[in-house]
Amino acid sequence: MVEDSDAALVDAWRGGDREAGKRLFQRHYAAIARFFRNKVGEAGPDLIQRTFLACLEGRERFRHEAAFRSYLFAIAYKVLCKHYREQRRAEARVDFAEDSAHELSSPISAVAARQEQRLLLEGLRRLPVDYQVVLELHYWEGISAAELAEVLSIPVGTAKTRLRRGRELLEERLRELSTSAVLLQSTLANLDAWAARLRVQVLGDEPE
Repeated sequence: MVEDSDAALVDAWRGGDREAGKRLFQRHYAAIARFFRNKVGEAGPDLIQRTFLACLEGRERFRHEAAFRSYLFAIAYKVLCKHYREQRRAEARVDFAEDSAHELSSPISAVAARQEQRLLLEGLRRLPVDYQVVLELHYWEGISAAELAEVLSIPVGTAKTRLRRGRELLEERLRELSTSAVLLQSTLANLDAWAARLRVQVLGDEPE
């Protein structure tokens, strides 16, 4: 039996072991589904399929210097950006440092039970896409600044800056969207905890 690490499965997959490729996709499917869930609404399943197809077609280009999930998220990010550009008219440029998922896509299907969770979901969607991506990967997948740098092809220092600025912008959006001071305080005081609960209760799957 092939060793269970991502690296071993990738090597076996390249060598023609289709079962190894299937195991890789099954392992990372939930994370890729979460990546698209709060960004594109009903287009999610199609973009998940595009991501794994691109991974299949480009598997020979993967290098073990980076984690396989970083490689996969990098593909997902490119697929997302291409999708947003396709949704805009040809003459309308998309600026991922300015435009948000709220502006670029249809409403999401995720429904949160708690007010804090609903506020956080909407707050994230109203961030510029580049900041939404880094915060969701950080909160929901436990991705570090170094790995974010690999995913987005940016310097580690830039990834750290985006995380810091993203949190600042998220707090601003939450203040704008909140309907009460109590709700805002509850959300801000336990932001990491609400993000973790959101992953499990709304987006599905326990952390790996």
